[in-house]
Amino acid sequence: MKVGVLIIAALLAGAFGAHWLTADKGYVLINLRGYIIEMSVPALLVILALVYLTIRLAVRLLLAPRRLGEAAGRYRARKAHDVFARGLIEMAEGNFSKGERLVTRGVRRSDTPVVNYLAAARAAQSGGAPERRDAWLKMAYEQAPDEADAVLITQAELQIEDGQHEQALATLRRLDERSPKQARGLALLGALYAKLRDWDNLRALLPRLATRRAVNAEILDEWTIQVHRHTLETAPVDASRIEALWRSVPRAYQQRPPVLAAYAGTLARSGQTAVAEKMLRKSLQGHWDGALVLLYGDLESEDPSAQLRQVEEWLKSRGDDPDLLLAAARVAMRSELWGNARSYLESSIAIQPRALAWQLYGRLLETLGETDHAAAAFRSGLALATHRPEDRLPALTGPLHDTAA
Repeated sequence: MKVGVLIIAALLAGAFGAHWLTADKGYVLINLRGYIIEMSVPALLVILALVYLTIRLAVRLLLAPRRLGEAAGRYRARKAHDVFARGLIEMAEGNFSKGERLVTRGVRRSDTPVVNYLAAARAAQSGGAPERRDAWLKMAYEQAPDEADAVLITQAELQIEDGQHEQALATLRRLDERSPKQARGLALLGALYAKLRDWDNLRALLPRLATRRAVNAEILDEWTIQVHRHTLETAPVDASRIEALWRSVPRAYQQRPPVLAAYAGTLARSGQTAVAEKMLRKSLQGHWDGALVLLYGDLESEDPSAQLRQVEEWLKSRGDDPDLLLAAARVAMRSELWGNARSYLESSIAIQPRALAWQLYGRLLETLGETDHAAAAFRSGLALATHRPEDRLPALTGPLHDTAA
């Protein structure tokens, strides 16, 4: 549409100009250093147009080699990109050796060769060739020293994936020295500390993870809980030291069940059972949690009768809570109230069968002398613990003989 309008306008302008010039061709005289040139205006316009076209043609001829080279470069780069894309597709389809060859075929013509080398390193690892993986990573580091962060991150990811945790730790620490604000590196370092259960180093890293927002809030929260839990669980049996560690836990995390459970367990281990019991009762009144209820039932209270009364009081409003029923059974067994304990355990198992309840039920039945039923309970618990059904052996049709005799 736009081109058509321009063509029509040009034709109209040409027609008008031709009519105007034919009516009066005009006269042009040029006098330069004794030379006189005379011509009509249309002739001058034709000469100027020819000069302009000649100059344009000369410029194009002069620039042609460079433009041809640029076009050839673009073609080669586009072809290299297509080969690289095919290599990625081969890798996605599981053809790692072929993918590795393709992603490195056009590396010399690639604008970002480091990307090709990193892709080749991933393909080599997936193809079970860690030596080639390391060679590609080395080439990437040498070819693009300014992109060392990307190379080190990829190297650490592949080492973690391959189970080379110590090597990955060294790589990530090297990255941290080079770029301490690198969020992805911090996230990998935190995940590796958590995987290795290196809680002390993870504790030191938590503030930086939060500042750089290196991981999402859920992961940071989980790691923080694990750190405080480990610190409390491994605290020395010293009342003042335990209290100091507890005060160092942020108030928001003092109310989290896993941290509370670790603190209560440490209190009980240090002989402060009454303090642990009181703390758990207070916490459960504000926020009910099954793990804390089970821990309350595990505490060997200095006043078992009071502990049992508390559990029975909770049962009035939570009689169908399997955790509370299991805790009540433990308290009743310590008070040698075998009938109550049996009733609580059978109710808990009916609501939620689990290995712990079956194990406790088997112990109770052994105490009561019901050995056959106890064995059946233990088998049920073992089946749940191992996620395998009970093996059904064929019935014996005769006496058992020792075949080795």
